Amino acid sequence: MISRVLRRIKQKQSGFTLIELMVSLAIIGAICLGATIATAQIINQSSRNDDFTTASRQALNAVHWISRDAQMSHTINGTTGFPVSDNLTIAWTDWDNSEHEAIYYLENGTLRRSYSVDGGLPQETVVAEYINASIGLTNCSYANGILTIKITSTVGENEKVVNFTKEANISSRPNI
Repeated sequence: MISRVLRRIKQKQSGFTLIELMVSLAIIGAICLGATIATAQIINQSSRNDDFTTASRQALNAVHWISRDAQMSHTINGTTGFPVSDNLTIAWTDWDNSEHEAIYYLENGTLRRSYSVDGGLPQETVVAEYINASIGLTNCSYANGILTIKITSTVGENEKVVNFTKEANISSRPNI
């Protein structure tokens, strides 16, 4: 008896039609396409965010180091065209009468700091990378005891370029 009931149920069942299968494949395809586009947008935005973070950290790091030395200084030299055609030289005398000198220069998009004490062997440090050497984007000037610097960091390529500019006005300490 159970076998007769099962036979009747099996006979009444039929498979999916070709149209039903094609509609289901089209729906699955549309869902996959949407997921692919969303994933691509997330990856592009993540890359843009990474480039912005890198550019901003590099420019902020450059301003931090120059500000640190400029606030200690008695003398600032070589501010015409920094960093393209000239070095930025910052000098100061410490409380123990030791003479400090920090020279900043740009080399292939990398801002470097050469630091020496009492004319000794200088220590070279990379301060920031990806610095844009265009004079309108990265420069400094010194007037009336205030160093004005503008540093622009450029990260990315082609249409995905991210520029970050940081400007600062720094007063050197008065002669003591």
